[in-house]
Amino acid sequence: MWKGTFMNKAITDGVVFMPTPFADGLDVWSSQNGRPGDDTYDGAVNAAFVPADQDFGGCLELQKSQSVQKLRYMGETPWLPGTYLRVTARVKAISGNLPSVRIAGYPAQGNGAVVSGLTQQAQSVALTSYGSVVEVSAIFGPGARSGVDLQWGTDPVFAHLGLDLTGANGGIVRIDDLVVEDVTHVFHRDMMSWVDVRDYGAVGDGVTDDSAAFEAADSAANGRRVLVSEGTYFLGQNVTINSRVQFEGTVTMPDNRILSLTKDFHLGPYIDAFGNEELGFKKAFQSLLNNSDHESLDMGGRRISISGPIDMQAAVANKDNYAQRRHIANGQFYAEGSTVWDPEVVTSQATYSASADKTLTGVTNVANVPIGALVEGNGVGREVYVRDKNVAAGEITLSQPLGAATGTQVFTFTRFKYLLDFSGFEKLSSFSMSDIEFQCNNKASGIMLAKTGVVFQVRDCYFTRPKYRGITSIGYGCQGLLVDHCQFISAEGGTPSQDRVSIAINANANDVKIRNNRASQFRHFCILSGSNSVISGNHFFQGDGQVNGVRLAGLVLALRACNATVVGNYVDNCTIEWTNEREVNPDYTGGFGFAGLSITNNVFLCGDLLPSFGWIVVKPYGTGHFINGLNVTGNMFRCVDGNIDRVEKVDTSFADLDMTRMKKVYFSNNTFNNIEYRTENPALVSHSENTVSSTWRVDGANWLAFGGRARDVVSVVATQKIENSSNVAQWGMPYARLEQGPNGDKVDLVWENAVRGQVNVLMRMDT
Repeated sequence: MWKGTFMNKAITDGVVFMPTPFADGLDVWSSQNGRPGDDTYDGAVNAAFVPADQDFGGCLELQKSQSVQKLRYMGETPWLPGTYLRVTARVKAISGNLPSVRIAGYPAQGNGAVVSGLTQQAQSVALTSYGSVVEVSAIFGPGARSGVDLQWGTDPVFAHLGLDLTGANGGIVRIDDLVVEDVTHVFHRDMMSWVDVRDYGAVGDGVTDDSAAFEAADSAANGRRVLVSEGTYFLGQNVTINSRVQFEGTVTMPDNRILSLTKDFHLGPYIDAFGNEELGFKKAFQSLLNNSDHESLDMGGRRISISGPIDMQAAVANKDNYAQRRHIANGQFYAEGSTVWDPEVVTSQATYSASADKTLTGVTNVANVPIGALVEGNGVGREVYVRDKNVAAGEITLSQPLGAATGTQVFTFTRFKYLLDFSGFEKLSSFSMSDIEFQCNNKASGIMLAKTGVVFQVRDCYFTRPKYRGITSIGYGCQGLLVDHCQFISAEGGTPSQDRVSIAINANANDVKIRNNRASQFRHFCILSGSNSVISGNHFFQGDGQVNGVRLAGLVLALRACNATVVGNYVDNCTIEWTNEREVNPDYTGGFGFAGLSITNNVFLCGDLLPSFGWIVVKPYGTGHFINGLNVTGNMFRCVDGNIDRVEKVDTSFADLDMTRMKKVYFSNNTFNNIEYRTENPALVSHSENTVSSTWRVDGANWLAFGGRARDVVSVVATQKIENSSNVAQWGMPYARLEQGPNGDKVDLVWENAVRGQVNVLMRMDT
């Protein structure tokens, strides 16, 4: 007698799928659904056990008396996710009308109630002759796989399995013992390596919500991979998969739903999951900020083609503040498309007042002014951005004071487009990126920072050919900004420096560290408006092919009391410019003045320039300003292909410095090549008086820093005999009269008697 075999779960886990044979009694075989209390065939007038059939051995003989004559095993056959069962029956007609036979079953919930909406019958097979054995079978399973007759998903807990007789009544049939086999191995060739989401109820039609099936497959994986086989799977809920995962099919999700791949959290699986690089990155970033199981996203060296600016906050719509350490690394963002990267330009009339120096009021068309737009207008300083806006009040909040732009005028607001735009975040802290190339392709800008935040770090990255900006801060998301070991490569190398528009970095807040970067041929490398910055080890160069060309600032320090350190840089064909262009009332009325700048151990180089060029430029935007703390020490200044007059200068476009108030200025231990006048403070001036005189005028004009006034004499040392007209040595000391001459840059040494000789005078232009 053929009874079949048990496979997989029956063998490995001892699960019993096989119904009891008819010989053990008909009281467990129901003529209804197999539920407790249903009618059984025990003692039924139309059923009997036949102990010795020539084809079957022991079997059930049954006369069909109902339109659908049911036979259900009352035992609870367990329904296990991922398991496929084949039910087989061997039947032959004995006499009377010939019926049809089909495999059938009752899917039950844990309480025994039916799981609604499931097909309970397989295809019918007609019996066409008497005495001929007909075998019918059907496969039950959770997944919509080829060969599965009855797909029941994962909702059933157990089943009552059996068969139906249909067709005309009155016929008598004999039925061999039913066989239930675990045939999961037919669908899973390697059960030890993966589980398929389809085996846990996933449909993959792009409409049915397969979220529960994905998580059921993950729960059953137990160290194996989860396989997302071919299809399009709609996930309408947040889904977390804690197993390794392999995507042959793709998924779709609402923007606000999160897919967390905790064991395979890197960019590749997300691209595979969503079938799109850009969308895959967005969903991976969304998970990065919504799951504590991972702190970094590895792009795996992938190049992501970007068809438009990525709004990073919109990708994580449930958060606009984030302060835990997160990191993205190892890949490339590549700008594609054309007009999608064009800046938005809006002009609006607005009023600016010194009493609210970071606000524009009465802004016409304010709704159309984009947050993050650059503000331009008469008197407006460089790199001022729209930080926020209040449409109802007609107001705009600015990243910095505009400068000398008080009153009402028409402003231009230009919103550049960035590969990665974080400006939707109110606050983003402790975020970092490394080993990424931002391939802007002269179309896009690089990164726009959040409105506020602390310690955003970018290291070992390339910003290649940004159209307008590399890294932009529109507020205080740059507090403690760290930019280390990055390359900034302009798209404007062939453009004269004064015609360039691209800027590598701007920052508004304090404690910025710009270290060991290289920047090539931007309009400006950095514009820093906060204090306590460290600019160290960078090489920024801005030359062009113009003979006697214009050279602009590589580094702009737009704060008087900047407390900045500029050390170990290579400043190549550009300047360090120190300004107060943010001040609404630019004339000096109090405070430290231009204070707290240290420029040490840098290499300064220039060539093919007019003699008036200088590397260190102070540019006061109002009257009365002075320097109160500047240290220029240990630097090497070199001019090639020509000479320049001095290394430092005051840009008097708006006003000069007040040389009568200069304090704590130190120029020392620098080297000068092809520089007409070496700048020192204190300046050591060697003076020879060849004819006897009681007053020697010592000129410090060419040596004192910034052409300042001779405000102090530190020492006078005779380097030759001081003698009278009779060549007799004189031992008296002179006294000094300071700030002599029309510009106050000379000192008179007044002797007791008329003498001649030579002295070294150490004089200062400050106090």
